[in-house]
Amino acid sequence: MASIDLEKMLEKVKSTQWTLSDIDWDAPGRELVTAEQWPKLKEFMADLMWIEHVGARGFAAMSKKAPTQTLRDMYSLFHAEEQRHANAEMALMKRWGMLDGDLPKPNTNLRLVIKWLDRYADDMPFYILGAVIPMLEVALDGALCTFLLETVDDPVCHQAFELINGDEARHLGVGFSVMEAQGINKNVIELAQMAARFFDPRLLLGGLAYLPLINKMRDNIVKLGLPEEKLYAAMRKFNQIGGRTADGRRNPWFQIVRFHGRNAIDRNKKWFHVPIDAMVKMTDQIPEKSLPNVPSWIYELTSEPTTSN
Repeated sequence: MASIDLEKMLEKVKSTQWTLSDIDWDAPGRELVTAEQWPKLKEFMADLMWIEHVGARGFAAMSKKAPTQTLRDMYSLFHAEEQRHANAEMALMKRWGMLDGDLPKPNTNLRLVIKWLDRYADDMPFYILGAVIPMLEVALDGALCTFLLETVDDPVCHQAFELINGDEARHLGVGFSVMEAQGINKNVIELAQMAARFFDPRLLLGGLAYLPLINKMRDNIVKLGLPEEKLYAAMRKFNQIGGRTADGRRNPWFQIVRFHGRNAIDRNKKWFHVPIDAMVKMTDQIPEKSLPNVPSWIYELTSEPTTSN
């Protein structure tokens, strides 16, 4: 698979924009969400919505650091698209009677990750964000969203995710192409310098928030009924596409993210999961008053179609 033409992709992204008002949120079908599905689906949708906004914040940071104007413009559009995905998922929650207020409350681990992103994302090197974001996109596109469509019969959900998945596919195409480019023409010293950023204290602090979140999300979606094979398939996709060329495999952050993903999905890797599970338990004990305030930018989210474009 050759690297994509970014100029043509930018034009395609511009030509495929959509808004929440393109969907009839009052169409029949909401009753197809069963009473048995409803409680777990409510938690799943809230987490999914916040993960979309985590991706949006990552794209916002990348739009400031991208090496070309084409990529800066692309990531600005991706930032807006991820916000739109979060808005659409909130509109589905509203349709299904799952919104207790204006916004679903992020869980403790998401709140810690959001706070870290708010403070440090703009300081992270482009190549780190460029490796982490495709992994999140693969999980969303290849596992979570696919599973949702297989288990929820509401046709409005299918219509919304047809649009969301089209965006995610373009995000992945760009993400893998950019990740591959980070390994091109780098000598051993430059590659070692890229890898050494793993020990940046700010990044290590982010890991303390990120690792428990991924473990908790992994277990939550399996409890909802996601076959573990779906997770393995998503990981294989990341490995196959991200490592399809020698340049891609030379990117040390592809290797670091691949290592984490491969171990995070496999519960048999006790050496990996036991300490992170302990971190999950610790974060669950953090009292509400000690958690960071939710940043004001989250209030850009809305389930109302009139403000989505």
